[in-house]
Amino acid sequence: MTKVAVVTGGTRGIGKAVSIALQQQGYTVAAVYASNDCAARQFSYETGIKAYKWDVTDFNACQRGLNQVMAQLGEVEVLVNNAGITRDTMFHKMTPEQWHAVINTNLNSLFNMCRPVIEGMRARGFGRIINISSINGQKGQLGQTNYSAAKAGDIGFTKALALENASKGITVNVLCPGYVETDMVKSMSQEVVNTKILPNIPAGRLAQPEEIARCVLFLVSVDAGFITGSTISINGGQYLV
Repeated sequence: MTKVAVVTGGTRGIGKAVSIALQQQGYTVAAVYASNDCAARQFSYETGIKAYKWDVTDFNACQRGLNQVMAQLGEVEVLVNNAGITRDTMFHKMTPEQWHAVINTNLNSLFNMCRPVIEGMRARGFGRIINISSINGQKGQLGQTNYSAAKAGDIGFTKALALENASKGITVNVLCPGYVETDMVKSMSQEVVNTKILPNIPAGRLAQPEEIARCVLFLVSVDAGFITGSTISINGGQYLV
C-alpha cells in the first residue's frame, strides 16, 4: 500500500531534508510550498518529489490542495507541519500585519492542515502528525513576541490533539529545533553567528537539517507508536527543559 506523507514548507531548509528523508524511507511525498517557484522546480528536478503550491494560512486552499494530493497519491498517513516565517521586531514597534502574518503561518496553519486529514486518519486507525515548533516557543526570544507566541501555541495544539486521538492510533508530536544551518541562519553575518549564537550552544555548532529529519523519521515509524503529545528539543543543549 502506498504510504503518503505531506510536508509543508517542504522544498527548502528543514522541510526539504524531511521530504527527502521520508522519500528514502519509501513514502510518496507531497512537498507543499508557498511562493518560491524557482526553488520548488529545482527541488522537484533534483529529487523527483512532486511540489504543490498553496497558502497554508487559507483553510479552503489547504482543503483543496489536500484533496488534490489524496486524489493523485492516496490517503495521507503522515503530516509534517513545518511551514514558518519570521517578522521580527520589538513588540512596541510591531504592526498588526507583522503579528497576524506570523500567527497565521506558524500557528493557524496547523488547524488548516490537520482538519482536512484528521477524520480520515481516525477512520483508518493510523496517523502520524509532526509539528515543527522552535526553541523560541519554549523560552521566548527578544524581538519575537509574534514568533514565540505562535511556536508556543504549536506545543499546546500538539498536546491537545494528541490526547483527542491517541485511542485512534494517531500520534501527534512536536519538535523544537534550536539554530539550524538553513538559509535563514546563513543570511546572518558570520560575526553574529560566531559571537552571539555559537557561544550559547554547548554542542558548539549549528544543527544540520538532516538531524531534524532523522527525528521525524523515528516519530513516524511504527516503533514510536507509544510516543504521543511529546515535545522533543533538538538544540545542542542550548535550552534544557
